[in-house]
Amino acid sequence: MKLLIAAFLILFTNNLFAQKDPKTTEVWAPEPKVITPAARTGDAPSDAIVLFNGKDASAWEHEKGGDVKWTIADNALTVKSGSGNIQTKQKFGDCQLHIEWRTPAEVKGEGQGRGNSGIFLMGRYELQILDNYNNKTYPNGQAASMYKQSMPLVNACRPPGEWQVYDVIFTAPRFSDNGSLLEPARITVIQNGVLVQNNTTIWGPTLYIGVPVYEKHAAKESIALQDHGNPTSFRNIWIREL
Repeated sequence: MKLLIAAFLILFTNNLFAQKDPKTTEVWAPEPKVITPAARTGDAPSDAIVLFNGKDASAWEHEKGGDVKWTIADNALTVKSGSGNIQTKQKFGDCQLHIEWRTPAEVKGEGQGRGNSGIFLMGRYELQILDNYNNKTYPNGQAASMYKQSMPLVNACRPPGEWQVYDVIFTAPRFSDNGSLLEPARITVIQNGVLVQNNTTIWGPTLYIGVPVYEKHAAKESIALQDHGNPTSFRNIWIREL
């Protein structure tokens, strides 16, 4: 017993001594990778993959393969109605995504018919794009919602015709070898500088009808942009793998 008490006193004393030395809580390795941040807010940092720079859509393809048929003009990539969705040639999992979008200045339609498009992370988890400036629709289907799942915390939409910004932090789902879900996907979204999704759990792949159920898929998949029939535009798209 005396030996145990003595050992405890030694450990206790050493611990007290260690707590008085700031070096015991300094971590020197590994060091974070050095990157160069953008000179202007919203531009791509040095370690980002630029997906659209305003000049060409070479990082994209039609969802069924082949060239993108959307319109490129004035540094923007605009949906050509009826031409189909597009997707990145490169595949991604956990990521930081920056994307700027604009619904048409000329307002046509209402509800889900105004400036509708979407960003499908891993080709299946949709972050909604919609003109929700003075345009009412079901909240879990408005801009910045995880479509038919989680409504945004607030409506931070700018008027139609103005550029809007999504900054997204996405964590891909994890699956076991037998296909069961270990961890659901999660997403944080800042729209126009305002937090609209705060580490939100994604219930499963986006469905128009019914309740989503996870099915095992690859650790990395393409990001898709939706042709929903409205001439919604995109620019300054870049991504960082996490």
